[in-house]
Amino acid sequence: MSTEIDIEEKLSHLMRAVDDLSDVVARQEREIAVLTRQVQRLTERAEADAEGSITLTDQRPPHW
Repeated sequence: MSTEIDIEEKLSHLMRAVDDLSDVVARQEREIAVLTRQVQRLTERAEADAEGSITLTDQRPPHW
């Protein structure tokens, strides 16, 4: 019986570890999606700047 209890304890710990790792992977997936969108926007902005087209948000107001 002692072996069965040990196995159940180990299984319980492994299940918790898998759940914890699953949470980490899900969080990282969300972070990667955000970072991917940011890189895409920065790349588009750099390409637009390289082409010489500047958006109004990039221009300083006349009083500067």
